Amino acid sequence: MSPEVFVDILRDALFLVIVLVSAVIVPSLIVGLIVAVFQAATSINEQTLSFLPRLIVTLLALIIGGHWLVQKLMDYSIRLITSIPSVVS
Repeated sequence: MSPEVFVDILRDALFLVIVLVSAVIVPSLIVGLIVAVFQAATSINEQTLSFLPRLIVTLLALIIGGHWLVQKLMDYSIRLITSIPSVVS
């Protein structure tokens, strides 16, 4: 296996991880920002107020995007497994 092939596989894997994680984290960050602005505007300093909406949005993102997340992971795994003969030889 040449170093270029290894670097390409690693680059694709890291990009996939970034895409999959950002699909779950970004909605939670947006809701957290909205709740923080609301808390700053109303002077409510309750720490638990921002936890529940972020948790719900994260769970909804996993429920709604779960199929897409698994499909992306399966596509990458299949592509990786089918490229084994060309990489080894």
